Amino acid sequence: MSERREIVTIDGPSGVGKSTISRRVAAALGYTYLDTGAMYRAVALFLQQSQIDLSDEQAVSSTLAALDLQLLPAVQEDGDVGVVVNGQDVSSAIRTSEMGMLASRVSAIPLVRKRLTEMQQAIGQAGKIVAEGRDTGTVVFPDACWKFFLEADPEERARRRMAQLRAAGQEVDAEELLAMIVKRDRDDQERTLAPLQKAEDAIVIDTTFIDIQEVCRKMLEFVQTKKLS
Repeated sequence: MSERREIVTIDGPSGVGKSTISRRVAAALGYTYLDTGAMYRAVALFLQQSQIDLSDEQAVSSTLAALDLQLLPAVQEDGDVGVVVNGQDVSSAIRTSEMGMLASRVSAIPLVRKRLTEMQQAIGQAGKIVAEGRDTGTVVFPDACWKFFLEADPEERARRRMAQLRAAGQEVDAEELLAMIVKRDRDDQERTLAPLQKAEDAIVIDTTFIDIQEVCRKMLEFVQTKKLS
């Protein structure tokens, strides 16, 4: 077995609380928070704005070559990370449901996956990060010391996402949102490249009926008691 690195991975489908939990766990440990989902959303927006046909491999490749992506610390304690693409602040633009669906499609493109995985691995080279996404424990950081996989019922996840979007001033149809979440789960699980799945050595936590504080407590307790090996 390769040497374990001082990295926490938190994977799972949308709406399970990954972002908020990852931020709080990172803050408690004094680690850097890596939002891989924001990176895929940013690429999705960039390709959309560039009017790129996602099936055109050459066009995707040349557009990615011109991509300059930066993640910035969140302004608020529980806020999303800031994202800048080629000098443009896209922090709000990438957080729509539409961009979440497009990010799922974009993340299945091998060229995109390779580029962002390399970027993420470079960020995690020194360790001491909390990485959140869908394949951080299986593909990006298989040698992470602490791995978690979060689950929750689709209806509860839709309710949470609805509240989040409304707080941001966006209105969406509840049934449409639930359908989008179910479809995205299916797309993420069935794709051949880096599908959504838990690592064999990940701790599974169902967040449907427990609050964020309890999830964080469970995680931190596990991190603090399990030594690097």
